[in-house]
Amino acid sequence: MKKVYSVTDLDCANCAAKMECAIRKLDGVQNASVSFGAQKIVVEADESALPEIEKEMVKVCRKIEPDCRIKI
Repeated sequence: MKKVYSVTDLDCANCAAKMECAIRKLDGVQNASVSFGAQKIVVEADESALPEIEKEMVKVCRKIEPDCRIKI
């Protein structure tokens, strides 16, 4: 399943690339893409794993960009 999340306060393309790398490493994630320009995250994963992936995604993104907020 592919799910799109809106992001606010993502300040640089470098941080977006770091987030993308970190999200791809999460268990259950098949693919991920973070767009600085569009302020969006696209995650491909099994639907049953999404709740846990979303929690972990918020944690890893906050470590990289503390002001960033993901609308889940």
